[in-house]
Amino acid sequence: MGKSLPTTTRLQEFARVVTSEKFQSPKHAKPISRNRVSPPETTKLRGARLGSERVRLKMESSEGQRRMPLAQVVSDCAKRWFQDTLKEAKAGDTTMQVLVGQMYFSGYGVSRDAQKGRAWISRASKSRSSAWKVGDKHPGYNASDSDSDDLKNDEK
Repeated sequence: MGKSLPTTTRLQEFARVVTSEKFQSPKHAKPISRNRVSPPETTKLRGARLGSERVRLKMESSEGQRRMPLAQVVSDCAKRWFQDTLKEAKAGDTTMQVLVGQMYFSGYGVSRDAQKGRAWISRASKSRSSAWKVGDKHPGYNASDSDSDDLKNDEK
């Protein structure tokens, strides 16, 4: 099986090792300059800081205007997916025909319409016998050829 979880005493020992003086990084990463005079902060830098703060606030307020509820985003995405799938299904793609049928049956991206769903599954079943098996499944469920073999074995 997997490794056991470390005990609290082992974790405390590990924490002591990590925080010990030996392993700490040097306090001064850069060499210290002999010139101890620090340059005064210019008004230009202060203005830049205020400007960046204004930009940040402006971006936050504009983001709030462009936001949409997640349900609306998902609904729009499902509708676009349906339109793309429908276009490919009309072009003769059997897998997409099954998917359009599933979408009509479940009402995913389009209003629910069992009659149109059956029509698309029927069209797909002419070249793919397993289409009827997955017609009532959720969109995206694909039957493999082994699924259609299972149907043949059940008949025997």
